[in-house]
Amino acid sequence: MKNNIFKTTLLVGLLVGSVDLFAQKENPVLLTVDGQNVTLSEFEAVYKKNNRDEVVDQKDLAEYLELYINFRLKVREAEELGLDTVRKFIEELKGYQKQLAKPYLTDKEVTVKLVQEAYERSLKDIRASHILVKIGPDALPKDTLAAYNKVINLRKAAQKGDFAAIAQKSSEDPSAKDNGGDLGWFSVLRMVYPFESAAFNTAVGQISMPIRTRFGYHLIKVIGHREAQGEIRAAHIMIKTGKESSEEDVKNAEVKINEVKALLDKGQNFEDIAKKYSEDKGSSAKGGELPKFGTGKMVPQFEEAAYSLQKDGDYSAPVLTDYGWHIIKRLERFGVPKFEDVEKDLSAKVAKDSRSQMSKLSVLNRVKKEYGFSENRAALDQLLPYLTNDLVNGKWSADTAKDLSTMAFKIGERKYTLADFASYIGTHQTRRKAEELNLIMNGMYAQYVDESLMAYEEEKLPAKYPEYKALLKEYRDGILLFDLTDDKVWSKAVKDTSGIKAYHAKNGSKFMWEKRLEAEIYHCQKDSIVEPLKAILGQKMKKGKPDRESILKDFNANSQLNLRIENDLYEADDEKILDNVKWEKGVYGPFKEGGNQVLVLVKNVLEPTQKTLKEARGLVTADYQNFLEKEWIAELRKKYKFSANSELLKQIK
Repeated sequence: MKNNIFKTTLLVGLLVGSVDLFAQKENPVLLTVDGQNVTLSEFEAVYKKNNRDEVVDQKDLAEYLELYINFRLKVREAEELGLDTVRKFIEELKGYQKQLAKPYLTDKEVTVKLVQEAYERSLKDIRASHILVKIGPDALPKDTLAAYNKVINLRKAAQKGDFAAIAQKSSEDPSAKDNGGDLGWFSVLRMVYPFESAAFNTAVGQISMPIRTRFGYHLIKVIGHREAQGEIRAAHIMIKTGKESSEEDVKNAEVKINEVKALLDKGQNFEDIAKKYSEDKGSSAKGGELPKFGTGKMVPQFEEAAYSLQKDGDYSAPVLTDYGWHIIKRLERFGVPKFEDVEKDLSAKVAKDSRSQMSKLSVLNRVKKEYGFSENRAALDQLLPYLTNDLVNGKWSADTAKDLSTMAFKIGERKYTLADFASYIGTHQTRRKAEELNLIMNGMYAQYVDESLMAYEEEKLPAKYPEYKALLKEYRDGILLFDLTDDKVWSKAVKDTSGIKAYHAKNGSKFMWEKRLEAEIYHCQKDSIVEPLKAILGQKMKKGKPDRESILKDFNANSQLNLRIENDLYEADDEKILDNVKWEKGVYGPFKEGGNQVLVLVKNVLEPTQKTLKEARGLVTADYQNFLEKEWIAELRKKYKFSANSELLKQIK
């Protein structure tokens, strides 16, 4: 509504009817579902959000309107059934509301500075060692002081002596006994923020002052700086070993990786070899390709070998890590990207990192100022006598302080009493080490104030930001729709055993196997085994012997790589090699495929047949779900009155 056309309060009061008429002309009702109106602008916003094309097609609009009517009918049914009052729904919506509110509860200016800082740090790799003295974030002052004095004494010793030796002896990081505190190379966002900042701000060869993180006090010695290595895309072939592997297993793995290396050296394709022999199931199907990685993402031996490869296409000698033997191929290496190319990704990472607390602090200060925050901290002295050692055990009852009506603080016009704070303590208490009650109270009071400020601001968001209000409604309707559709369609189809059986019996012709071959495919690494193998397969066709296991044992006697067998039922497009095969029993080949010779043994030809329910359950279930949804929508269209003025769609540009 364009309220700016009314210049005075008097005119606004006199022309209320005119305002309503103006609003109707500017934003007419497109759709009414059971008395609930949807305006043209509301529909247009939803349509354009889900259809990014610049050109608006009237046919698409009409089709989308029908889908949108179905959507609104389902939401109306959910409301009619009271699903928006169910506790599960309310809690789920609250969770989404918290996520949606996050961008509005951060200081964008502070966040921008943190993102810029993160990028500048990403241009450098740092190698550092540390010594850790553990102390919890909620430790007693005397324990904190003792830990601080200990770390100061260790710093004095480290400045005069061997940092690594002192770390091995005195650091409370368990890994220091093996690595002398050496953390290897790392870059931004790999360590907690206070540790990272200290490492980046300490000169090479120097030892930082004690830095406190949630783990305790750290002394950091910076060993070196270097320009960031960037990221690398690589593939590998892996033969597994592990801590539980026997000496014989380790020896066999080394023999096997050297056999693989020999195949690569003879010019065989890396990706084909990875698919056949790599024991990393996560990457072998993709020719050994791994996700792109950077400094500190892989174990040091793997990372060092990958980055030492000089050009794309080079592959390494076998490399041993704690996980097994690897041959690594460099696919592509990337320099440090430009800021604008990584800004979005860095922003997301900064938001999840502990440094985001700086942005939160800025928001808290803004909210305090905007709503006139005031507090009566001295009033906490009235609550302290009510606290008992049950609070240390997490069993204190807030009921003992339920009558304390003294105000603790105020946000806007809302007052928060000592009884409110006591209730917060009661629902947030946990078991903890012995601690002075006033320290527990003061710590929880600070949390309560911060959470109350954020909650107060969150309540104001719908009024302050219309786009947030619209998005929240979209999520609200979406959750309702999901829960009801799950009950009426998705889960119903899965659980309705008799219904799905009847649907399959009635519509079985929709779920058919095409003509298939029952076949065995033999991949021969060496040409010399092809003819002997073909002869054996010919005998097998006549006598049914020997079996596949015996064939593998005989032909792989001197190398596990000689022969590989696949056995399955194949349709026409399942395996390209089958294009060369007649669809009748027999032995076919050899055919050339990826450097190997391939033989195909066709054992049987199966004519087209209807799939059993077990074989087609996924397809049948999906089809049955579509059937149920169509029936349900038809029922809703009969149950609720709705009308749409489709002529208005022409106004959407």
